[in-house]
Amino acid sequence: MSLAEMESYQRSQALLALAEMTERMSANPAQAANYVVAGTIGTGDTRPANCTTIVPGPTRDLCEWSNQLKGASETNSGARVGGSLGAVGCITQIQAINPALGVCSAGIYQVSVAWQGMNITQAPAAGLACGAGSYGADERYRRVIAARVTVGTTSCY
Repeated sequence: MSLAEMESYQRSQALLALAEMTERMSANPAQAANYVVAGTIGTGDTRPANCTTIVPGPTRDLCEWSNQLKGASETNSGARVGGSLGAVGCITQIQAINPALGVCSAGIYQVSVAWQGMNITQAPAAGLACGAGSYGADERYRRVIAARVTVGTTSCY
């Protein structure tokens, strides 16, 4: 497999992981704030490999996302090979929901996936801090994609 093919594969795996979490958050808007965690999820975290005993909701979703980022979707001789190299995810709150009359602002969350690229490219933009410093001293190896999830409020009149 060429480096270009590997870069493409890693990006597609990261895009799948990003879409998975944004869909989970969008499907559970009342719990959106419970998806925000300090630090990163995925490679290097201590979440269990089996999430089936965790009650459905944000904690289970984060556990399953962690396993997806770690490459659990595909295995080869027991090794996880279905993810991006060193993949981690981050969920941050950009704006808290405020249903107060006259304010009525939506909650805004940023979901990011970072991984180590195979070649030096351009370092990610300043607003994409997920995985910063995780892939050596040269940030030009770090790849990051992000999407925003907006949670509206129905209580504003």
